[in-house]
Amino acid sequence: MTTGVSRTRLFLSLGMGIAAVSCSSILIRFAQVERVPMLSIAAWRLILASLILLPYAWATRRDEIRTLSRPEVGLVAASGIFLGLHFATWIASLGYTSVASSVVLVSMGPLFVGLGSWVLLRERPSWPLAVGILLAAVGSVVISWGDLRQGRDQLVGDVLALAGAVMMAGYLMIGRKVRARRSLVTYIALVYGVAMLTLVIIVAVGRQPMLGFSPTAYGLMLALALIPQLIGHSTLNWALGHLSATYVSIVTLAEPVASGLLAYLFLGEAVTLVTVGGGLLVLIGIYIASGAELGSNRRGGRKV
Repeated sequence: MTTGVSRTRLFLSLGMGIAAVSCSSILIRFAQVERVPMLSIAAWRLILASLILLPYAWATRRDEIRTLSRPEVGLVAASGIFLGLHFATWIASLGYTSVASSVVLVSMGPLFVGLGSWVLLRERPSWPLAVGILLAAVGSVVISWGDLRQGRDQLVGDVLALAGAVMMAGYLMIGRKVRARRSLVTYIALVYGVAMLTLVIIVAVGRQPMLGFSPTAYGLMLALALIPQLIGHSTLNWALGHLSATYVSIVTLAEPVASGLLAYLFLGEAVTLVTVGGGLLVLIGIYIASGAELGSNRRGGRKV
């Protein structure tokens, strides 16, 4: 499964990536305390990340960027729009529901990939995959039902988090084709750039402020760009060069647990038994689905 990299280095890198990504919801919460609108947080996250990544990509991958075909440009643009909408909906969900509910529900992205492949590509899922999807769907209903009892705003947050999962699924499905032919730096830099433009347009249409915040707020948004975005996601994408995507996705199931723990420690957010029960169903469902896919890839001798 690995390609010349020690297991110790791989596991340490994956651990660092999960830890970095798990900080995202906490940093967003702190930025919210600084009176920064949710959509503005999402936009600044991608603006700052793109300002760092795009010049690097242009300096090191200029020739590759120039050779992109028109269909590839269209796919990159679509992928970036999906990614921008993912951040807009998921980050907005944190303004309505708990960190635990939001992160668990948005982690259903891989299952929506399976559903999309079934409906759009006519790829019939295996029984374990179907069971995993069903368990995760039941878990999401449990979480939403428990949150509905706490008020309609909680349910709005759950719906936004699920929408974020759907958008992430669209991003992953489109990205498969482009990433098979193009380097990671080129793909991510351009997709982040389009996602940034998407969020800036959304912020402008919504007339959300982008300036006038406290220095602390801008520091938090820079931390979002550096830690969860560039360090976290880049580390996980680096691991994809040495491990199967399915295995990495299984490892990322630790994110809801880590985010919920951080929210409890730093924000004092209580985690209800209903959320715990629904979250466990979602995570077990994703694990079963991922395990089924991993088994099929091993039998077929493929690395995803």
